[in-house]
Amino acid sequence: MKIEHLILGSYETNCYIVRKNEAVKDCIIIDTGLEAAALIDFLKAGKLNPLVAVFTHGHADHITGIPLLRENYPEIRICIHKLDAKMLTRATSNLSILSGMIFRTKPADLLIEEPHVIDAAGLKLEVLHTPGHTPGGISLYSKDEKILFSGDTLFAGSVGRTDMPGGNMQQLIQGIKEKLLSLPEETLVYPGHGPRTTIGQEKVGNPFLQ
Repeated sequence: MKIEHLILGSYETNCYIVRKNEAVKDCIIIDTGLEAAALIDFLKAGKLNPLVAVFTHGHADHITGIPLLRENYPEIRICIHKLDAKMLTRATSNLSILSGMIFRTKPADLLIEEPHVIDAAGLKLEVLHTPGHTPGGISLYSKDEKILFSGDTLFAGSVGRTDMPGGNMQQLIQGIKEKLLSLPEETLVYPGHGPRTTIGQEKVGNPFLQ
């Protein structure tokens, strides 16, 4: 698996461009950040072909790149968990209004839920429903590669905040312990913000999970 990483927008959201290998041009996008111009430039420079964009949740700092992505790649399929679907179309739900902007976009092309598998670009990513940061928060897991994209559920040394509408700390911690910490300890974790980590590191060192 080839994973390329951009940090986008003022909230420094991690955007991942995922391919089967270096030679393949088809790819999956995971989150787009507030500003996606750099993502479009990156895709065009590499002549990459994004088939699917999967959103780990519906907060504005992860989704506002959708219109530009659709404008440049009209055939791309936008995917989000069904419980966060309204966050694409409602500024009050995606919290863009708190950033001094009003963001709405068209509905997703595909509403997903566990145990859905994102099967595109020669890749298979299992959808793990890990709510608590938002009701429809998800993580994406490649069993073959032992790689997890955790969105804003799990960070290096921390977890997603739960003090916003739809947040629930008990639910978040329960989901992490039951679904993520049960993965192999060597699993590489690529979060929605900040550096990557491993499941093993978070088991022993994350103060929220002790």
